[in-house]
Amino acid sequence: MDVFPACTPLYRTTPYARSCEAEVLGHADGAVVVSASVFYPAGGGQPGDQGMLHWAGLSARVIDTRKLEGGALALVLDAGTQGPPLGAQVMMELDWALRHAHMRCHTALHLLSVVVPLPVTGGQIGAGRGRLDFDMPDAPEDREALEAALNALIARDLPVTEDWITDAELEANPGLVKTMSVKPPMGQGRVRMVGIGLGAERVDWQPCGGTHVARTGEIGRVSLGKIEKKGKNNRRVQILLEG
Repeated sequence: MDVFPACTPLYRTTPYARSCEAEVLGHADGAVVVSASVFYPAGGGQPGDQGMLHWAGLSARVIDTRKLEGGALALVLDAGTQGPPLGAQVMMELDWALRHAHMRCHTALHLLSVVVPLPVTGGQIGAGRGRLDFDMPDAPEDREALEAALNALIARDLPVTEDWITDAELEANPGLVKTMSVKPPMGQGRVRMVGIGLGAERVDWQPCGGTHVARTGEIGRVSLGKIEKKGKNNRRVQILLEG
């Protein structure tokens, strides 16, 4: 199997960027490996980004983005599409409406983990909805109050920030990890932390590699969907973006 250089993760450093230029470093299983990307690769419950790839007067639709070993990244094209050749300079154009919906939903799920302060056993992010699974033996007694608390946090328009801590700091504070099923990536010496709120107003701080809105007010109002039992001590709580 070919090993490719790590991709420059522009989706992380500039999450509001909608396009970028990159070089084609190779091909893997029909996907195009690029040197830099504004497209987020699927991971942590967040789907891979979609969009368009342009080069030399030609275009192809990107239907998924995925990670490869060593930090490399590949763009999956429509089936049967002829992609750009090795070494080509390409322009990546993000499907912004889809990505922004993922960012809103992802940030809303972080807040859901605040108003439901229980261990998270799984999760999934979509364009208009998302869900978290909790270690929750009994269903919430007042779902209206839960929904109101979630929307109250959103309405505070809290800033969403990024920080980094060392692997050792995370190991010394295991309570920072809310997700039981997926541990944050370690081994690189540091772990990315996403915070909501600043100082005394910080309501959440947890390891996360996904993309988020800059302020919670950008999420808009959300409603609770189904709350389903998924095992003896597991319940799935869904949220729906209303706009």
